Amino acid sequence: MTYGRRAFLGGLAASAGSLALPRMTQAAPLANVKELGVLRVGLYSGNRPWSYEEGGKVLGIDADIARAVADSFGVKTDLALFPADEEVSDDLRNVVWRGGLLGFRKCDVMFHVPFDRDFAAKEDQVVILAPYYRESFGAACSSGLPECEGTPTEFRGRRLAAELDSIPDFYLIGSFGGILRPDVTHYTTGFEAVAAIKDGRADLAVATDAQIESALAKAPGGDAKRRKGPLPAMLSPGWDVGIAVDEKSRSLGFAIEEEMDAMMASGRMAEIFSAHGVTWRPANAVQV
Repeated sequence: MTYGRRAFLGGLAASAGSLALPRMTQAAPLANVKELGVLRVGLYSGNRPWSYEEGGKVLGIDADIARAVADSFGVKTDLALFPADEEVSDDLRNVVWRGGLLGFRKCDVMFHVPFDRDFAAKEDQVVILAPYYRESFGAACSSGLPECEGTPTEFRGRRLAAELDSIPDFYLIGSFGGILRPDVTHYTTGFEAVAAIKDGRADLAVATDAQIESALAKAPGGDAKRRKGPLPAMLSPGWDVGIAVDEKSRSLGFAIEEEMDAMMASGRMAEIFSAHGVTWRPANAVQV
């Protein structure tokens, strides 16, 4: 397995019609970041274990990766939390290439962006690169449930938990003829949905793998267990997670990608994930 710049990145940029040498030579935002001494990073708020605020400090996996990258550049970090908008495209516009209409100052880079060729081809104002994790969905159950590996319909009448308006939410309320809909309680995040199992408020939760692992390791409460098998009828096969920079900031994006490649190769990336109770899984896009 190697983690250098992949050939597909060139193909991805070409499909977006944005890879052009004159632009690369004109853009020097990496030099600007070093001259100013600050890397401004956009992170989703309330997105534990990735980025969230606690005790007046920004915590999470993405926050720690951003700090490590800034350290490698010899600059400080300015971590800017923002709420998710209706679409990721809205977040890219507000955070990376234009700035928010209500005064949110655009960032040098945004973390936790879906790394998808078709999606990237439509976002011609940004460059999406540096895939650093493979995310997918799973489930967790209370220790009192005799079987966590059954089909979701077997949990009818149990207390089910999911993040509101998320894919796990749509999965539970919309699949299997909707028979589980009356049993679903909504939470603000997937982490909180899994935490509800540990403190006795829920029997089963559907969330992302990172949310499940982190909540089982970090949320207070009793024992809970992670489902080992896949979820029947879950349509999402998972997705890669990367970063985004303004289309004119390629030099910065490539420099961040190289640093994150080095962190993956050295084991530093896995250490950061482990500190938050999560197993680092390399993105499919970097596995050759």
